[in-house]
Amino acid sequence: MAEQDKILSTGELERVVAETVATTPITDIHTHIYDARFGDLLLWGVDELVTYHYLIAEVMRAEFGRTTPEEYYRMSKSAQADLIWQRLLIDNSPISEACRGPLTVLGALGLDVAGRDLNEMRGYFADKTAEEYIDKVFELVNVKEVVMTNDPFDEQEAAVWNQGGTGDARFKAALRLDGLIVRWEETAPLLAEQGYDVAADLSGNSYDEIMRFLAHWRDVMNPVYMAVSLSEDFSFPADDSQAKVIENAILPFAAKEDLPFAMMIGVKRLINPALKLAGDGVGKADIKAVEYMCANYADVKFLVTMLSRENQHELCVAARKFPNLMPFGCWWFLNDPSLIDEMTRMRIELLGLSFVPQHSDARILDQLIYKWSHFRNILSKILTEKYSDTMRSGWVPTREEIQRDVSGLFSDNFWEFVG
Repeated sequence: MAEQDKILSTGELERVVAETVATTPITDIHTHIYDARFGDLLLWGVDELVTYHYLIAEVMRAEFGRTTPEEYYRMSKSAQADLIWQRLLIDNSPISEACRGPLTVLGALGLDVAGRDLNEMRGYFADKTAEEYIDKVFELVNVKEVVMTNDPFDEQEAAVWNQGGTGDARFKAALRLDGLIVRWEETAPLLAEQGYDVAADLSGNSYDEIMRFLAHWRDVMNPVYMAVSLSEDFSFPADDSQAKVIENAILPFAAKEDLPFAMMIGVKRLINPALKLAGDGVGKADIKAVEYMCANYADVKFLVTMLSRENQHELCVAARKFPNLMPFGCWWFLNDPSLIDEMTRMRIELLGLSFVPQHSDARILDQLIYKWSHFRNILSKILTEKYSDTMRSGWVPTREEIQRDVSGLFSDNFWEFVG
């Protein structure tokens, strides 16, 4: 070990880890943001940030008996933001993670958060272009690239893809399959209208035609993986359309094309329909479906995140048994500091460094700032503790080893897995 590489004390270790975590570029492997060519599909700015669905659910609690969800959704975007700002950040201390997020963003942008003036915050964004703001956010976060969520059944998005061109190289595509898997009965007629020989009951040439559809969009988007969001009652194998489409079209295509399949499992859809996007809940899923796929489709790479805290230990143990399974991120209701800390520690203790610890799931460009800032702080503390454990046994990490490890967690593990 070279003299300059030695970590000489616990205090120095803490500093080196913090600096490495803060300065290592990130690949955000799952987002819902877009590059600027997608126009208003890219959401950004303080009103979008403050009216995110996490905050809608919270303000409806604060407004119970005063404002109904129907009344809220009839408001203009700025009026919605005004209500949330007043009720959640002025009338109450903004200490929930959903409220803390916008404060982290606005503070990182150099705005006067202490002044509490939402209109002043709006002024900062008034003369920004989407292109300028993307550059600003990526620089602040030190994100080198993000993976979008791209739905071929969204007419507005499909029109952009069909225009051709490469767009911003920092934005990678992921082919979203919910239309094919979760909503097959609704989607089959749309595919038939596009000239695909499919049937609602999946008879005839349906599976081959689904794979032809996938091949078309693979060529158009050049996705790094295919993805689907599945409910907590998902089972596989099963005698239902979503399991049949996965078994007879998605997995054969994934194996043939060496295109990973990402599953996000555990949502309870619209347990409160009046809240719309804010109305989804969480349920414990059956890990047997994941285990079955990994065991019986060893030539397919599976990226998996699960929404229930109760599923995390099972997912880690499954990943120990199946190298074609990559756990990733702290998704949605798990993206809270106490749960991130718990999950990341458990994954390190069971899997070492062979996982993807976080993704932003950002729907608003600005969210990249707070989600990665908050995660970096948590990861620094955990890694410092874990390296300290090895130091007590005489194994002293070098700066180069720490940089290797953090680069793996933030980017390299993902790219090496997807190939």
